[in-house]
This record gives sequence, structure tokens and C-alpha cells, in this order.
Amino acid sequence: MRELRPQLASEQEFVQQVDRRQRPAGYRLIASMGEESAPALAVAGFRVGENLAWGHHLYIDDLSTVASARQQGHARALLNWLHDEADRLGCRQVHLDSGVGTNRTSAHRLYLNSGYHISSHHFSRGL
Repeated sequence: MRELRPQLASEQEFVQQVDRRQRPAGYRLIASMGEESAPALAVAGFRVGENLAWGHHLYIDDLSTVASARQQGHARALLNWLHDEADRLGCRQVHLDSGVGTNRTSAHRLYLNSGYHISSHHFSRGL
């Protein structure tokens, strides 16, 4: 997760953010693991929501693979699991935003090849 979210300075900060703030709102984490004692090679964070625009949906907040394990199918396996989980939970759609900028071409290729389409612009404003 550190590769995708470098602003989280420490493991403790990550754990506090997830456990105290996000998990109570339904945030869940899954991972693609390497060898038994190796750390996760890819991780996805997601939540299920309901809104007027999308109805009952699964939203992927985070999806990242460590650089040394990219192009090996880990993110695709996580996406497939997330699609199955969304279906199991009765979600009508799966959504995600691709982070900072438009330069993540390999991630975008994966999303497009997995049936996603570019459906909107995402706007934000710092306060």
C-alpha cells in the first residue's frame, strides 16, 4: 500500500487510518500473497455503498501491486475476486478512480481489459 499511498508515513499511521476511521465505515482489505513468509505482492481496499448515482455498488478505493511483482496477474486476480464479491453482495456496479493524473497506463490498460470504461471526470478541491 505504501507504493500507492506514500503520504502515509508509517505502518502505525496506516493501521490507525484503516482500523479507526475506514474499517468502521465498511472498508475491507484483500491481498495477493507470495511465499508463506513474504509480504503481500498486491493489495486492494474496498467498500460497499449505496447512492442515487450508482445504486448498490462496490467501490475500489485502493489497488496496488509492488513494482517487482507487476505484470504477473496479481492485480487482475484481485479484480476478479472483487467482481465476484460484488456479485455475491448483490451490487449492481463496481467503481474505481485511478489516482494522481493519467500516467498510469498499465493500470488503465488492466481496467479497460477487465470491462471498465471511463464514465466520468473526477474533480477535487483541497481545503
